[in-house]
Amino acid sequence: MAHIAAIGERQRVIGLAAVGVAVFPAPDPAAVRAAWHALPAGVGLVILTPAAADALGPQTAPGDDRLIAAMPS
Repeated sequence: MAHIAAIGERQRVIGLAAVGVAVFPAPDPAAVRAAWHALPAGVGLVILTPAAADALGPQTAPGDDRLIAAMPS
């Protein structure tokens, strides 16, 4: 079973921890990119805040089959 992770501003992602989502608070673009590269194996869905999605851009590597969902603004 694939796991779910969320990356972005702490106040926007912290509540997802209550339902089992691995939360990676990232206050700035460098932290977003670091969190992306630190995602553990087995994460199949990554939820991004709008700011995290902007900071990440097209960071996926060839063969990376994770689904990405951006939260609405």
